[in-house]
Amino acid sequence: MGSWCSLSVSLLVCDSDRMTWLPNAAHARWLESETDRLIDFARASAVPDGFGYLDSLGSVDEAQGVQLWITCRMTHVFALAHLMGRPGAGPLVDHGVAALTGALHDDDNGGWFARVGGADGDDRRKEAYGHAFVILAASSAVAAGRDGARVLLGEALSTHSERFWDESAGLARESFDADWSGEEDYRGANANMHTVEAYLAAADVTSDTRWLRRAESIVERMVHGYAREHGWRLPEHFDTAWTPLLEYNAQERAHPFRPYGATIGHGFEWARLTVQCAAQLGQAGLAAPEWMLADAKELYAASARDGWAADGHEGFVYTIDFDGDVVVPERMHWVACEGIAAAAVLHSRTKDERYAADYTAWWDHAAVYFADRMAGSWWHERAADGSPSSTVWSGKPDVYHAAQATLLPRLPASPSLASSLAAGNLA
Repeated sequence: MGSWCSLSVSLLVCDSDRMTWLPNAAHARWLESETDRLIDFARASAVPDGFGYLDSLGSVDEAQGVQLWITCRMTHVFALAHLMGRPGAGPLVDHGVAALTGALHDDDNGGWFARVGGADGDDRRKEAYGHAFVILAASSAVAAGRDGARVLLGEALSTHSERFWDESAGLARESFDADWSGEEDYRGANANMHTVEAYLAAADVTSDTRWLRRAESIVERMVHGYAREHGWRLPEHFDTAWTPLLEYNAQERAHPFRPYGATIGHGFEWARLTVQCAAQLGQAGLAAPEWMLADAKELYAASARDGWAADGHEGFVYTIDFDGDVVVPERMHWVACEGIAAAAVLHSRTKDERYAADYTAWWDHAAVYFADRMAGSWWHERAADGSPSSTVWSGKPDVYHAAQATLLPRLPASPSLASSLAAGNLA
């Protein structure tokens, strides 16, 4: 996979004809219009301290406060919008950078607060999940050429390396108290998955293969290790020795970040990231392990088999147990998005028409059941019968998953989104 991209001034220019897949140019125009519809809805999320949590009508839900992960995701999305030439997006990237160097930053202890404000007040914990998104937001802002972004990225990478990265495990730790004491007695796949995404983005804008090698390490442990060992149903929760906790949250099965059982959308997301990691290793002149593509295909196949219409109704269920039985039947918009994205990336890599068929079917489903043509954006959750639901998520907090689903089919598997847009790879 190693010869089709060239590295030039930290931007990776790729042969996009070999690594993207679209059925036709008209579909690309539809995807672009959907990107713009999502971005226009998201503009209302800007609040003084960052980006707020949007309700179902697109107004900020002040009770939710300003959450680190949302502010980072929206900074990333607006960086993508700026790189696509959308007027007004650049200042919103700057607004996000200012929030990450201002209200959300812990000037006393370093790192970033999980939340400021809201009905429950500040949450000053330091979470790997949110810190991974700081790296992603800063990397995208660097690709977009925004002031202060490279300094922010340097601090984010340094903090993550010092506080969260466990070199002996080749994985990231989970969370700490505000002063970095009181490390949580838990390890999570979700935070590590987004660390892969963040490290891949950072590797693109820094040309430092250290981040790429760390991403590879996480993928190897999680996908080639835990997912393969559990029949491609990836455990989400672990103790500090990285022993899977298969009964974790049995009493809170519909948790938005730590649900019980295996999460269908994460299976797709890990499959996509595994392909992207392999592609990025290749473009850096590093040999990608042969197992990467094979494992991504297995993980994708299991997620599609276990998740789609598992209860007899159209759509992907949220979670299953390790016997394959449905745990939470609600349909999440982000799960459909990750299925679509994984199908596009795997088709671009393999040319297997099965992925093209899945891609088309799942976009049909998303357009009918999730895209809200009246109030804007996408419904974040639907019940099995297709009606709006809020068992796991209320409102329409952000547009990160949906916006990426509209872009990934139009870009190479690597480099990461912002760097690819900066390199002019958009189909």
